[in-house]
Amino acid sequence: MPIYKEVNKDFFKKWTHDMAYILGFFSADGYITVNKRGGQFWCIQITDKKLLEDIQKTVRSNHTISERKREINEKTLYRLQIGSIEMCNDLRKLGLFEKKTKNMVVPNVPDKYLGSFVRGYFDGDGNIWMGYTHKNTKNPILTIQTMFTSSSFNFLKQLHSKLLKNILSGGSLYQPKPNYFRLLYSRNDTLKLYNFMYNGTVKLSRGLFLQRKKEVFDKFAAVAQR
Repeated sequence: MPIYKEVNKDFFKKWTHDMAYILGFFSADGYITVNKRGGQFWCIQITDKKLLEDIQKTVRSNHTISERKREINEKTLYRLQIGSIEMCNDLRKLGLFEKKTKNMVVPNVPDKYLGSFVRGYFDGDGNIWMGYTHKNTKNPILTIQTMFTSSSFNFLKQLHSKLLKNILSGGSLYQPKPNYFRLLYSRNDTLKLYNFMYNGTVKLSRGLFLQRKKEVFDKFAAVAQR
């Protein structure tokens, strides 16, 4: 007999911090697929198994997490695939469709949950860099930068506008190569982003976040305060 798969099919119907985070992460590393028999699935595929297990637990799913090796760098990819027409339709209502890569838009996230959405997208398609500028001088300066990437210029433009409205004052949006865009923030805005994404209303003792990225923020804060 087939094993019945459980999941909270109402998960994307109501805004919560966990829902906003997973929606942001899905915007970066998720996709909807429809098979020849009409089955519809929403999927997330990443290299961090622990985070995917946390997402699986949050949506109350008992679906299997599969794994495979990347051919390029031999890293292991973990995938959670959940079959639900209802949940796929809810994602579409929020603006996330099949083949979303170049046509993605930022969902109409309530301001209360925007920090969690941004943290989710950052964990999926964001980067953080900490290092020294002016290394060849007597007084090198420790700095930090954050970056969001996407194949959709409109998505990053909308994200930039929302962050300007809510918390930030800068940000540079540019195209380093064809079909690839970046939204870059320097030190001051990065520190504001840190507070916005991690120190808001979400309780990190149980909240969703990628540990290795948060650790860079924490390390910078510790060193900068010395």
